[in-house]
Amino acid sequence: MLKLCANLSMLFSHLPWPKRFAAARAAGFTAVEIQFPYEHTVEQLQDWLHQHQLQLVLINAPAGDLMQGGTGLAGNPGKEAEFTSGLQQCLHYATQLGVEAVNILPGRLAAGCSRQQALDTLYGNLQLAATALAGQHIRCTVEAINRHDMPGFLVSTLAELQQLPDHPNLFWQIDLYHMARMNEALAPLLAQYWPRIGHLQFADHPGRGAPGSGSLDFASLFSQIKALPYAFWSGAEYRDNNGDMGWLALLPGQQDNAALRH
Repeated sequence: MLKLCANLSMLFSHLPWPKRFAAARAAGFTAVEIQFPYEHTVEQLQDWLHQHQLQLVLINAPAGDLMQGGTGLAGNPGKEAEFTSGLQQCLHYATQLGVEAVNILPGRLAAGCSRQQALDTLYGNLQLAATALAGQHIRCTVEAINRHDMPGFLVSTLAELQQLPDHPNLFWQIDLYHMARMNEALAPLLAQYWPRIGHLQFADHPGRGAPGSGSLDFASLFSQIKALPYAFWSGAEYRDNNGDMGWLALLPGQQDNAALRH
């Protein structure tokens, strides 16, 4: 199934936050995702979502200093208490906003820490998060990010995703851009592993631009996702400066925005 949502942390980035919600709705989206919503209050987000009849389907759990070049929280030994505190904040936002899925970013390997120590910490935190989110009927996803853009990232490949702990509420978050950057074959990955995917994201490769700006065959990829029994969302998360939605023409059999709707 192909259901598209807009990542408002990257799309319509030329607009102030309140207008991004309006732009997403005007483009035909009924759902959005936000990487880190915590700079806004729950009440602000509720107002913007209600005003534009949008559903917030995914947020990230707090990741400490990760986006500023640091190691993050989830796979950082000694920061378990900070991870747990961030998870509680995330749970408050997710439950109040009706979020379907929460993404955990593994983070980078910290200096002086062995990879196994980091993975042991990550796996413990993922078990904690998956269990806590299951209690609220929210999917827990964990995202692989390529090591070209984020050197030292703990989980970057299909093989590393397969090593994650087994938990009924722990899913993969697959970003087609990151997988392509790591030379993973996208069509076989989707065909074989779609039951393990709790959220999809996409951008073209290599520049992380809109579909059609790079080398990926999005007409084929979108058709494949549409044909799969995969039931969750596919998030447009590409570098966007002007809100151009011309890539919607690549949707299978679409001359309108029907794939954006439930």
